[in-house]
Amino acid sequence: MSIRLAREDDEFAETHDINVTPFIDVILVLLIIFMIAAPLATVDIAVDLPASTAETQQRPDKPLFLSIKSDLSLAVGEDIVPRDALGGALAAATKGNKDERIFLRADKVVSYGDVMDVMNMLRNDGYLKVALVGLESRDAK
Repeated sequence: MSIRLAREDDEFAETHDINVTPFIDVILVLLIIFMIAAPLATVDIAVDLPASTAETQQRPDKPLFLSIKSDLSLAVGEDIVPRDALGGALAAATKGNKDERIFLRADKVVSYGDVMDVMNMLRNDGYLKVALVGLESRDAK
């Protein structure tokens, strides 16, 4: 490789080009790092959740309980309600206020999928504030 330094008849032109090769190299290295690290960030482990020892929250004066019994029947307050009439029963109990919090409690033998079905029914009816009710446990491990 040879270089000609200067001659009096040569005039140097200014170049306004940016050398993007180092920039592209850095971006490709970062892309590879993120492609390797992204699958490692997901968690796919079976977990046995402990009981909660959190401080109890203030309960409203008249909470609205939706109960799922062991035979999968639903009850709004003390009244048994068929599944297809749940939206109407909740509208009557809340006086049409969809922002009222619904306290959902389920029997211990009710499966997680059945609880999620009821939560989906609540969401479809427009009740988005749902609190899950459980027993307090002071001696959680």
